[in-house]
Amino acid sequence: MTDVSDEDAGVAAATANSPSSPARLTLAVILASATLTVMAGAVIGPVVRQIGIGVGVSESLAGLVITTHGVVIVVASPLAGALIDRVGPRRPYLLGLGLYGVGGGAGLVVDSFGALIASRVVLGVGVAFVYTGVTVLIYTLYRGRRMDRALGLRSSANSLGAAVWPLVGGALGTVSWHAPFGVYLAALPLGLVALVALPATGYGGATTGAGSSAGQRLRGLLGVFRRIPAIPAVYLLYFGANLFLYVVVVYYPQLLAGLGVTSTLAVGLYLAANGAASAVAAAVYGRLVGRVGRHRLVLAAFGLWVVGFGVAAVVGGPLAAGVPVVLLGVGTGLVFPSAFAWVETLAPSDRQGSLASYIASAGYLGQFLSPLAFGVVVSVAGVRGAFAAAALAAGLGGAVLGVGLAVRGRRVTEPAPESG
Repeated sequence: MTDVSDEDAGVAAATANSPSSPARLTLAVILASATLTVMAGAVIGPVVRQIGIGVGVSESLAGLVITTHGVVIVVASPLAGALIDRVGPRRPYLLGLGLYGVGGGAGLVVDSFGALIASRVVLGVGVAFVYTGVTVLIYTLYRGRRMDRALGLRSSANSLGAAVWPLVGGALGTVSWHAPFGVYLAALPLGLVALVALPATGYGGATTGAGSSAGQRLRGLLGVFRRIPAIPAVYLLYFGANLFLYVVVVYYPQLLAGLGVTSTLAVGLYLAANGAASAVAAAVYGRLVGRVGRHRLVLAAFGLWVVGFGVAAVVGGPLAAGVPVVLLGVGTGLVFPSAFAWVETLAPSDRQGSLASYIASAGYLGQFLSPLAFGVVVSVAGVRGAFAAAALAAGLGGAVLGVGLAVRGRRVTEPAPESG
């Protein structure tokens, strides 16, 4: 990856001398939009229990309120990409902000589970258009080191959002379980600012395979997977990381309730600690990967997940309950950048954009399936059983990775056969 550790104060400042460079306001809008994709689930995480009580469903079903948008994103993202290929990113991105505000903000007034799920479907379409639009806007408005810097700032904004939005949701949840949904309305004034801040990109039709049929694109994708099987393995890794992440988001409030922690603000603090730990790990990731290597960092993350989920399964008090969220957050912070870096390294140069979009689909699918998969465990063994199951799954995953690394190491160190 390009080294961007320079004296630039920011992307906008670094590009100020170019007549076509985006202004500071443009960058601010892009970064603010990036945090919306994190906020979609995080801001209502602390009020999952209250939502379930309010609409009369189990806590496992209530978890679908913060994950339904994820599966919609998986389906809607290719549609967003096709539209962006046709008309450019600006208008689909603005449309996404509108859908985001309307779909998310509907939770302020709806009182039935069905209506709430329907509103989350609209939100998911909005997130898909915003997420894809932000990505292509960065690719279009920035080049080289400036683009790397902008992508880095986007990741920082996401990590900050993961730490801050649960606090906001928890604080508003002390008023009503409806109140956190009002935060989604911020997308509407942001869209008005974006109308002014975002320049016309002149982008269109540059994506590889944009004019191909769906069948041709699928055959091309499968061909890449056959040639480079490590890419779907990375998708599986990212899927698993998001599966584990949402075990924390959905079920940690239930664990805390059993320990006497029921205030939504207090629950928000635990979830914020998880996000902050992930942000810190991601911030030092560049230094760590140069010292120990990406594979070992991911192996360490599996170890942290095993310990974190294992401690969560037996923890006996509110203070000790803070330890697992930190350990689990550090693991997530090591795996997420590793997965994206591997896709960038492995993907053919003419398919990096499309292959990077599938990793996002894998992540959102993991988020959606998490409450369904672990909800079965909760119904049989309780919430602590879900954390024990997650520890077991992480242990198996780490063992597979460890064996793979050992085999890979032997292949590297084996002497070449002598000729003749």
